[in-house]
Amino acid sequence: MTVRVEVLSLSGPVFAALAAGNLAAATAAAPAPLPAGFADPAWRPLWRMRADQVAADPAAAAWVTGVVVDPDRGVVVGRAGFHGPPDDRGMVEIGYAVLPEHRRRGYARAALAVLLDRARRDPRISVVRLSIAPSNAASRAVARPFGFREVGTQADDVDGPEVVYELPV
Repeated sequence: MTVRVEVLSLSGPVFAALAAGNLAAATAAAPAPLPAGFADPAWRPLWRMRADQVAADPAAAAWVTGVVVDPDRGVVVGRAGFHGPPDDRGMVEIGYAVLPEHRRRGYARAALAVLLDRARRDPRISVVRLSIAPSNAASRAVARPFGFREVGTQADDVDGPEVVYELPV
């Protein structure tokens, strides 16, 4: 069964509320009801980073982490988006996470496909990047069918060692 998803943008107030751990306020301003998993303390550093990013550049809200919605079930299943607008090289990096209760149903792959389609339609974008922890076999399996190729490694301040994959678009 193929799942459909939509990736909906979040606003500065949603990021700020999530960064503060206020799920009720975030949900009130969000385009869809946010599940409890969005208040997971492990996600709070991401929300703080996005709140700061969007406060500095409100236009970044259209690019960065959004909610992944299954429109057929009317439920938020995770988060996905770019790390920001295209850089000078025309590169965007994608990040995604599916809430545990919705994993292994194709949502991550569907969200990645939506974001790749957006990247392919934007003439400013020439390459899409993924950075995946070496131990994250599930994320590598999501990326593999799209043709991403390993181009190096990096040490992320938050996530630790990562393998970098890129795909020309």
